[in-house]
Amino acid sequence: MDERGLGKQLQLARQAAGLTQQALCQRANLSFSTLTKIERGAIKSPSIFTIQAIAGALNMGLDQLIGNSALPAKSTNRLLKTTKSGVKFVYFDVNGVLIRFYQRAFGRIAEENNVPSDVVETAFWHFNDAACRGEFTADDFNNALAERIGVNSINWAEYYLQAAEKINEMHDLVRWTAEHYQIGLLTNIMPGLLEELKKLDKVPAIAYDVTVDSSELGTIKPEADIYAVAEDRANVNPSEILFIDDTKANLTAAEARGWHVLWFDYGRPAESVAEIRKALEPSTD
Repeated sequence: MDERGLGKQLQLARQAAGLTQQALCQRANLSFSTLTKIERGAIKSPSIFTIQAIAGALNMGLDQLIGNSALPAKSTNRLLKTTKSGVKFVYFDVNGVLIRFYQRAFGRIAEENNVPSDVVETAFWHFNDAACRGEFTADDFNNALAERIGVNSINWAEYYLQAAEKINEMHDLVRWTAEHYQIGLLTNIMPGLLEELKKLDKVPAIAYDVTVDSSELGTIKPEADIYAVAEDRANVNPSEILFIDDTKANLTAAEARGWHVLWFDYGRPAESVAEIRKALEPSTD
């Protein structure tokens, strides 16, 4: 097995165990940069001690982790299809596509802290990109946000998770899509929040073929690096990817790489879902 194959094997084993890169690093006592380099094949010969540490953190034997039987098949019952436009892989954004949260969270923070809502929202966006790149811990973000809006303390994750409202039409669509196509999440999100959303059933807790979490990679949409990682992990041609997002700048960046794109209007979910379903009609060839 070459370094890219080994990295992919370790990545799939981690995902099958339901662990983020950060969680696995903590369990295996590895640095975040070491694990990310191994998974993308940048470290050609990781030490046997490192691989053993990863296997132990995943509760797997070394042979099981790197051998041919390392992972169960993700979807033995799926008969994967291709759309009429040639799409084989579908990426979904999370915030604004699978859930709504912004205005409800901002409004609650404003009300409880007697701060204008626009001040809360401006402060949030001031620090959001750094948090989604993983440059801020949860505590860093909370402290920066609290200072910016002039309160003693705040727990953004609590407000976010309570305010997050799943978009039922999209949840149904995600589950249907997973039965017929390869599927992934491609999201700008703060560390740890994606797994919490799955636990609360606010993001469908299904076996995604790929998860691209900005906070694990240190890059966000619409930066080129995150799309390059998404392409590599999808393991299909760019022209075989469909990306669904609510932010047009993110879609423009993906389209420039040759992806198919669809804008999701969370104010009109039923109409948007109908357009996506039409785009996902399978080829009869």
